[in-house]
Amino acid sequence: MAIDKKLLDILRCPVTKQQMFILSEQQLCLINDAIANDRLIYADGSKVNEPLEEALITENRKRVYRVETGIPVMLEDESIATEQIDNFY
Repeated sequence: MAIDKKLLDILRCPVTKQQMFILSEQQLCLINDAIANDRLIYADGSKVNEPLEEALITENRKRVYRVETGIPVMLEDESIATEQIDNFY
């Protein structure tokens, strides 16, 4: 389920206050590959176990938030730092 454009226009990262963008297919593949290889943790230190179907990324491309059934999960503890992924762009 796609995120509503009006919602996306007003969403900001709770940590950096940066604008959020929909994660590209390539970025999503890189993240899901890292999840499949047990290489990703959330900001709270817990392991990311489930692949992402959709996600949002900050303007500086350093933090990702998952989207579940069209609803962004904008919790700092459940964000994913992209610095964990080699060659993430």
